[in-house]
Amino acid sequence: MLLHGRLSTFLVLACFQAAFSVATDGIPSEYTAPGTFPTSVYDTYWNDPTATSAQPQPVITDPVTDVIFPETLTDPVNFLKNDTVDPHPLPLPSTHSELLSRAIAQIATIATSPAFDGNTCAQCLASLEVAKFLVMAAPEQGPLLAEAACVYFNYSTTCYDEYSVLALGSVFTQVVALADVGGYDGQVLCSKFSNLCPIPPPVPLNLTSWFAKPKPNPLPPPKQPSGERLKVLHVSDIHIDPRYATGAEANCSQYMCCRDNAYNTDFPDQILLPASRYGAYYCDTPLSLMVSAMQAIPPLTGTEGTGFNFSIFTGDLTSHDTDNQYSRAYVEYAEVMVYNLLKKFLGPAPVYATVGNHDTYVQFQMIPYAMGGYLGKQFNWLYDHISSMWSYEGWLPSESVEFSRTHYAAYTVKRPDGLRVISLDTDICKAYNYFSYINATDPDPFGILRFLTDELQDAEDAGDRVWIVGHVLSGWDGTAAQYNPTNLCESVDRYSPHVIANIFWGHTHEDELSIFYTNNATVMNADTALAVSWIGPSLTPLTNLNSGFRMYEVDSATFDVLDAYTWMSAVNEFPALDNQTEVGPTYAFEYSTRAAYGGNITWGANDPLNATWWHLVTEQMEYNSTLVQTFNTYQGKSSVVGAPCTGECIPAKICYMRSGSAPIAVENCPAGYGSVQ
Repeated sequence: MLLHGRLSTFLVLACFQAAFSVATDGIPSEYTAPGTFPTSVYDTYWNDPTATSAQPQPVITDPVTDVIFPETLTDPVNFLKNDTVDPHPLPLPSTHSELLSRAIAQIATIATSPAFDGNTCAQCLASLEVAKFLVMAAPEQGPLLAEAACVYFNYSTTCYDEYSVLALGSVFTQVVALADVGGYDGQVLCSKFSNLCPIPPPVPLNLTSWFAKPKPNPLPPPKQPSGERLKVLHVSDIHIDPRYATGAEANCSQYMCCRDNAYNTDFPDQILLPASRYGAYYCDTPLSLMVSAMQAIPPLTGTEGTGFNFSIFTGDLTSHDTDNQYSRAYVEYAEVMVYNLLKKFLGPAPVYATVGNHDTYVQFQMIPYAMGGYLGKQFNWLYDHISSMWSYEGWLPSESVEFSRTHYAAYTVKRPDGLRVISLDTDICKAYNYFSYINATDPDPFGILRFLTDELQDAEDAGDRVWIVGHVLSGWDGTAAQYNPTNLCESVDRYSPHVIANIFWGHTHEDELSIFYTNNATVMNADTALAVSWIGPSLTPLTNLNSGFRMYEVDSATFDVLDAYTWMSAVNEFPALDNQTEVGPTYAFEYSTRAAYGGNITWGANDPLNATWWHLVTEQMEYNSTLVQTFNTYQGKSSVVGAPCTGECIPAKICYMRSGSAPIAVENCPAGYGSVQ
């Protein structure tokens, strides 16, 4: 600090006097300040106040606290750039329950705020962002938020059963935490599950280096038919219900019917329709019905002494219970029961099975391994157990079993007769697999398309024919599979018709079919038809369907389908079988595919029912609508309660048959006619 005395003060005053210019009236007209700083203004300074190279830095004392303000507070060179002394208040941390309450309130505000100007997509994405930050901070609150949102928006009357931590709540929490909910992932979630966003455009697979080799041109010469016919059984969607209660309400108001606690809300104190011992239209398959079907199959198909050459089962073992009534043990129980029965009644030949969307816990859900950690491995119990069952039954070689354990239960079997069976876990692209909406811009997040493409290339190199087996269909009316990814069509196009002989799905419970065309179906005619996917009828009657199964006659060299025969059992006749033990259900021949649809098509008796033939069938349907109505009848396995098909339904069915992938159906076909249930 620098000190100055009275002499300095006197000199300053003298300078003040000298600076005045006096006007005639005694009032100065101007004033010139002295060139030196009046040091008497303050008692002390941090620097020399008379220096001309810097501003004076007086020492200031706070008269309230009697504390001198530090030099560093105002030093032009060394003043503090960040105040670490004063308080900078933040709100107190909320408890996790408080976070939940505020998240619910914020979502309610977003839903009603006029600031969004009716933009429901923006509101949905904003709400997902709120949910994301909640579950990242307090994961255990995620299921409670899902349940609260269900109640607030009146999505369901059973919100706890559907969204608690014991049901979809844990899945919701994981997906919201891991997904890009403010971007593409959020858009597809809001589109599919709430219809609040438009469907975002699919993300195409980068095909620049996807295929190891270009498609051969010309194609290799087709394999010549052997003239020998194999018998192959196709069973699908068994949905065994070990909890089926004979005599319980079969016309209930809410799933599951034919259960001890089922009731009809109009008459809760009485049973309107007792559950027959062999099943009902609103119920899954009781053990008595499945065993009856297994007993019927060998004599009806002429395989009592020989068995089938092989069989395919396109998934769905378990009943349609709500998630809160499911468990791993329940799934494993169904695996053991169903596979043992198939093995017992169908003979020694292998059954090539695939995983259905009801064959896991939580239902419909499969998560990519790429999520890592224990989350990425949470379904390994399923892959391990189901692969072990396939090994136990003697259906798969050891190398296929081991591959299946670590690849979502997908596998390849190279049969000695030149057929390669590729089983895919198509549940990964099921529309209700929430986990598949994480990183949805990746067209192959599970790597299943990479696996399929590599196997098809290997088959092409080896000169093998291929059957692809899965559960969730890729096309038909576009409601089952996700809109994205869509790229199965690219692999089918690349490897058809010389490698892929047939594709088989299940899932819908109905007898359906769809055709793949070149160039993603930009042109649909008999020349561009490449491959056909057969959608097998279900053994379960659920819902409003008869019980059925199918057998294919297949050429032993080309592995083309030469004919398909379907049998069904009329569920409306089951009540008459109660209270007696003389007879059980009757499975009766329903139709031959070739005879039902090929009457006006010029086609050799041993020519395959391939994609070209099926396209010609759809052309016949355009000329003769009664053929569509025949198809519609068989779609429900001739159920007496099946929905009719008239008007717009007729061109819609034809369009679905020409839709190998979901986007083709969604973009081209009238909606709402896909099912007869």
